[in-house]
Amino acid sequence: MALGADELMEIDRVLSDPGADARVFTELRRRFPHLSWTKCDANDVTETPFRSYSRFEIHLVDRTDHCLQITADPARASGIVLANRNAMS
Repeated sequence: MALGADELMEIDRVLSDPGADARVFTELRRRFPHLSWTKCDANDVTETPFRSYSRFEIHLVDRTDHCLQITADPARASGIVLANRNAMS
C-alpha cells in the first residue's frame, strides 16, 4: 500500500508540532495502523531522511521485494522509521 499525500501531510503536521515528543510514536501508530512503524535513535540510520523535523526524522520503508529497504518514493512505502534526533541514552 502506497503512502498517500494526505497521510504525509497529516504526519508532517503531527511531527511539526513544537510539543511533539516521544509519545508521538504511539499517536502515529494509532492514526495509521495500516503502516508498519519502527522507532529508533537517529544515529542508528545512515540513509538520508525523507523528512526532518526539530526532534525527529522519518525514513520510508519499502518491503515490496521481500527485503526491507529505505526508499524516497512514497508510492513504494509501506512503513515508516521514526528516528528520534534527541534520544537520551
